[in-house]
Amino acid sequence: MNILVTGGAGFVGSHLCEKLCQLKNTLVVAVDDLSTGHINKLPLTLPNLHFIKADVNNRTEISEIMMSWHFDYVFHYAAVVGVERTLNNPLLVLRDIDGIKNILELCKNTGVKRIFFSSSSEIYGEPVEFPQNEDTTPLNSRLPYAIVKNVAEAFIKSYHKEYGLNYTILRFFNTYGPKQSQHFVISKFIKQALTNMPITINGDGQQTRTFCYIDDNVDATINALTNNLFINDVVNIGSDVEIKIIDLAKLIINITGSKSNIIHLPPLKEGDMKGRRPEITKMKKLLNKPLITLEEGIKKILNEGLFELKYIENNENN
Repeated sequence: MNILVTGGAGFVGSHLCEKLCQLKNTLVVAVDDLSTGHINKLPLTLPNLHFIKADVNNRTEISEIMMSWHFDYVFHYAAVVGVERTLNNPLLVLRDIDGIKNILELCKNTGVKRIFFSSSSEIYGEPVEFPQNEDTTPLNSRLPYAIVKNVAEAFIKSYHKEYGLNYTILRFFNTYGPKQSQHFVISKFIKQALTNMPITINGDGQQTRTFCYIDDNVDATINALTNNLFINDVVNIGSDVEIKIIDLAKLIINITGSKSNIIHLPPLKEGDMKGRRPEITKMKKLLNKPLITLEEGIKKILNEGLFELKYIENNENN
């Protein structure tokens, strides 16, 4: 198999590339413009992994790559990410629509068997039901990031209907793990706790989230590929165990033995939903094993020496 991973130097993309390389007779090409990813996240010593610096939003650059390699499968993970960045750079976010159009047209023209797309829990906006089910998309979010994900999903489904291009849409809910930057809550809290700095929370901390360890995210995704599951379908990828953000901070303080205090900052003006919890029947079928608990995941990062401050101190954001 020849597999393309766009956004391959990002947090989730780099972990995906590493595990895809473990499949027999598989060549993986990671493409990233390195605007938020970092090449050091990729295990470039693997003989079946190739990295190419390119921007998927640039038709010429991505065309040359896809026409040359003739990929069997494409994982389109390249995107502008992070609530603050996407709010501050709405036009930059909207450029990602060019990227999905480029990828879909080239997938159609080069005989790609299936495209996997990293969508987001943001697509549910402020949830109208709990848990969030794949069949319910209220379209009530005003965030540019969520709007782009909605548009991308619509393009993907239209290409399947018009041209028969197979897809699997993966809606990620707060994935965490090694190599994630401090702009995401668990990495930020761990860094603050390890350095005994105040742990900062926007608002009262009563907002709830669920957290999925990176191994569960990637294992479920690869099982969808290798077992031909959920073709032309949408799958929530996450945990169904909610925790308040303030309780997350307390948990990390307890696990690390930190002396950090908790400080409350003003609430975010927008983008901080009150709660998120996915319905994960499909995810559990893909994983076929118990999910890694939040406490286990945090301890894995710490105990296995996987939390390396170098990954989160240089303003990486993916």
